[in-house]
Amino acid sequence: MTYDVLMQRAIDVSKNAYAPYSKFSVGASVLADSGEIYSGCNFENASFGMTICAERNAVGSAVANGEKKIKAVAIYSPNQDKCLPCGACRQVLHEFCDNDSELDVIVKCGDELQVFSLATLLPESFSL
Repeated sequence: MTYDVLMQRAIDVSKNAYAPYSKFSVGASVLADSGEIYSGCNFENASFGMTICAERNAVGSAVANGEKKIKAVAIYSPNQDKCLPCGACRQVLHEFCDNDSELDVIVKCGDELQVFSLATLLPESFSL
């Protein structure tokens, strides 16, 4: 499985985003340790704190299907190149990987894919 497939799933699901307030649609797909792909999009609420990011939606779908480990996440927004996860999503991703340096975060920059390790994006992450 290539990261192109993971990104295409994120692009496809971004079209289902519910973003009437920000107009900032996002799609995400996670690659679980099992090899399965789970996708999610952001959905907003008039009470902004209730908004759910695409990444957390995709992770929730994976967990609901019995997954406990994530190897990679692809994130896409038609509104912004290099759409990186927010801090809350970075922490949630950290919860579901064995090693931050082994979880790849894939974003689209023009026609290219750029890959970051979660460790790069979330140094000194919080754990129990």
